[in-house]
Amino acid sequence: MIDFSQSMVSVVSMNEERAEVVAPVSGPDSADVGAVRAGAVARAVERRDATDAEAKALASSIRIRILRLCLDEALSNREIAEATGLNPATALHHVRMLADTGFLEAQEARRGRRGAREIPYLATGKSWFLNAGDMTNPMIEAFVAEFTAAPYEQRTMGRMAAMLTEDEVEEFRTRIDELFEEFRSRRTKPDAQQWGLFIAMHPSQNAIRSDEPPVTGNDELPVAGDDEPREDTPPS
Repeated sequence: MIDFSQSMVSVVSMNEERAEVVAPVSGPDSADVGAVRAGAVARAVERRDATDAEAKALASSIRIRILRLCLDEALSNREIAEATGLNPATALHHVRMLADTGFLEAQEARRGRRGAREIPYLATGKSWFLNAGDMTNPMIEAFVAEFTAAPYEQRTMGRMAAMLTEDEVEEFRTRIDELFEEFRSRRTKPDAQQWGLFIAMHPSQNAIRSDEPPVTGNDELPVAGDDEPREDTPPS
């Protein structure tokens, strides 16, 4: 499962971003207009399988949140503990695991509160290029914690169901991947604020299979056989 929300460098192959200016077009009922079409951002991101140690490091909602916190700003262990509500010793355990597996990188030491020496850590972006297996639970837990912590008026969410063929599913995933990769690359802007995004896609388990007839009001539901216990009858 890929965390498109960028808490996540290895081998990356990508084409340069292109912008194509389309010549003005005219129609019988409209004036000439200039149309600018943004070229597709074609980036083929090669993701490798995570090692056991890397997968273990990512199998924690707290550690995923730490990577997000340190993505655009280097934070010390004290600052990480305060942001996550952990005690400093517990936060340090998570920080060391992420640093040992290359997800966090120690920066130059600095002076913190009361002149104490502290080491800030910055996320390397490594996890964006890894396949770490089933991270469903930690990723959803991290998302819920981050999403609910944001002001209600600034939250945006949606939920939908679409009827898609296999080709359309692949097209949808490819377009989402390209869109995320395009905006993920836009990081160095002084007036920008970090926004978190999370996307999940799955087949609906209750969808009617095309090879099965729909159940109507006149159809009888199957009942338990004589050799099967019923819910309202205790087994003998």
